[in-house]
Formats: sequence, C-alpha cells, structure tokens
Amino acid sequence: MKRIVILGSTGSIGTNTLDIVRRFPDQFQVVGLAANENRALFEKQIKEFRPTVAALFNKKSAHLLTDKKRYPRTEILSGPDGVMQVAACPNSDLVISAIVGAAGLLPTLSAIFAKKTVALANKETMVMAGSIVQREARLHQVQILPIDSEHSALFQLMLKGKQEEINRVILTASGGPLLRYTPAMMKQVTCKAALSHPTWKMGPKISIDSATLVNKGFEMIEARWLFDLPPEKIDVIIHPQSIVHSMVELNDLSVMAQMGLPDMRIPIAYALFYPNREPLPFQQLDLTKLSGLTFEMPNKKQFPLLATAIDTMTEGKTYPAVLNAANEEAVHAFLQEKIGFLDIYKLVRKVLDAHVPTSSDSIESVLMADRWARWEMTKLVQKGKK
Repeated sequence: MKRIVILGSTGSIGTNTLDIVRRFPDQFQVVGLAANENRALFEKQIKEFRPTVAALFNKKSAHLLTDKKRYPRTEILSGPDGVMQVAACPNSDLVISAIVGAAGLLPTLSAIFAKKTVALANKETMVMAGSIVQREARLHQVQILPIDSEHSALFQLMLKGKQEEINRVILTASGGPLLRYTPAMMKQVTCKAALSHPTWKMGPKISIDSATLVNKGFEMIEARWLFDLPPEKIDVIIHPQSIVHSMVELNDLSVMAQMGLPDMRIPIAYALFYPNREPLPFQQLDLTKLSGLTFEMPNKKQFPLLATAIDTMTEGKTYPAVLNAANEEAVHAFLQEKIGFLDIYKLVRKVLDAHVPTSSDSIESVLMADRWARWEMTKLVQKGKK
C-alpha cells in the first residue's frame, strides 16, 4: 500500500490521480490533500478519501471546513503554511505536486526537505528554481518523477540508454487551439477561443499557456533541469495529433519515440506505480485508426513567447523566474478581459526588458524576482486600463 499526498487535488492532475486511486484501492491510500479554494469539490474528496490532513490555500474557504464532527479523521489546515505541512506529511510515501503556477514551488521544496519522493506536474517549480530543486533533491536523496506527458515520455526513453549517447531530446507540442490562425485572426482571439484546446483537457491557466506556446518553452526549461541537459540539446516540434509525446535522438542518429493516446492518467499512473507498471483499464491506442501523424517546426514569429522562453533558458539567472511570474499575471489579466491576447507577449516582454538579473542560486533571490515581476506586470496592466 503506497501512501500518497496530492497537492492540487481539485485540478486536472489531482482529479485524474484520484480516479486512478479509485480504480486501485488496494494499492493506494490518500493521506493528504491540498487545493486552492474549490471548497465544494474539496469537501467531497475529504469525505471520500478521509485523509489524515488536508489544507486549502484560501484561508477563508478553509475556515468553513474546520467542523471536527464532519471530518473527525482529518486535520484541517489553511494558507501557504498549511499546504506546506501537508506536503511534508510524515506518514506519506509519495507527494503529487500538481499545484498550478509559482504557488507550487515552496510546497514542493517542503516535500523534498521531508525526504518524500515527488511526482512533479508543476513545471513552474523547475522553471523558477530548477537548480535549487535538483540540488536539494540530491542533498536529501529524493527522487523526482515527472508527470507531464512529455517529461514522463523522456524519463522512460532515457532509461533505455546512456546519458552520453543522447544527441538531443525532442518535446512535441500540439500547437494549441490557435495553430492555424492568421496574423489578422490572432488580433481577435477571445478567451473562449484560447481556452479551446484541441486534444487535452486542462485548467484555464495552462490552456492559455498552450495557446501562446509558452507552456512548451516552460517544458523545455523543465527538461533542462530534470535531465541535466544543456539548452542546445533540447528541441521542440509541433505534432497536432498528440500521439507521440516526446522523442530522444541518439548519437548514431536513431530516434526513439514514446507514443500513447492523449490521456493524462497514463503518465500519472506510471509515476504512481513506479518502478513497476500495471495494466490500465483505459482506451488502447489503435494505430490502424489514425489518419496520419504530422510534424512541423513551430512558428516563433506567430508564437513569440516560445522564443522568449527559449532565450531565458539560455540566459539563465533569474530571467526564467521573471518570465514565469510576468506570464502568470498577464494570463490572469487576459482571463479577466483586462488585456488582449497579443498583449500577453507585449507586456511580458516589457517586464523582461526591465529586469536586472541576479543569481538564482538561492530561494530568496528567486522569490524576490518573482515578486518584482508581478508588481511590474500589475503596474503595466493598470497603466493600460487608464
């Protein structure tokens, strides 16, 4: 019986993880849950899985869950400190880190400090502080298992060869809902259009990141730290069908690919059962029913945030943390219809251009850069509204 904690239990990764737990009740026990503020769903999860401890990031929502009679077996915590306590739950074996955005960094580090195996779905953690996370993981002898379909694919493929044999890794991107948009159409993108991802079901923030393709840039940065690869060995290619999740090119120019239907439960299950595999009761990939698999280079002029993310990966220091924070605030403003779709890139670029980078070797410098970028983006959004 593997005892698990789920950070971000009400999100897409969290609910898919709980679906697997339901299907394998003899193999998993949920001992900790944490989420942002979806109290209605969170209450249902507590009642069903009866964790030892649970926390809502939103203190006001958490306050409404403190009735001991309703949840006699569960300690209810709140706020960032409460979420970090859940991450470090002493009776857990595996922590699923699936909180969206920068909010997932400190809880992930808390799990590492508590020497818990981490199944990582929060790419922002690696974007902001990849060197710190890997340093602490080595120091505390913690294994990090990737959950993102692309990184899970790379993890599985790279088990087949030696690090020195790898020529490059190739992450695939569906291209998102705006892949075939003309420049004129890009000027008129609505929230509804940007949220309508063609192959994956995701939360709003990640859906917008997929529409701008910055999500793929973040995944390249994540791969750089997860697999200790130099930036020049990490590529991205557009693959609209989302069947090939990633590829590894070896030094003899042979290419290994990992394939599967676009179902996040498959890479989640791989991390949950690792180092074993279990038969899964999901739909099987039938190659004979595929009309074809296509690949193309990303248009970085159409999706300049992808090129920007690649640049920050090369530049390093606190640039990736600033990119992540500025992008989060810009996406939030777009979802609230305070700015247009193309303004996301324009404003993020302004924040990056104004940034004076510092070393990212300490968590304090990373968090300081994060706060600065959010403040700068807030000022730009407010200025644009006047």
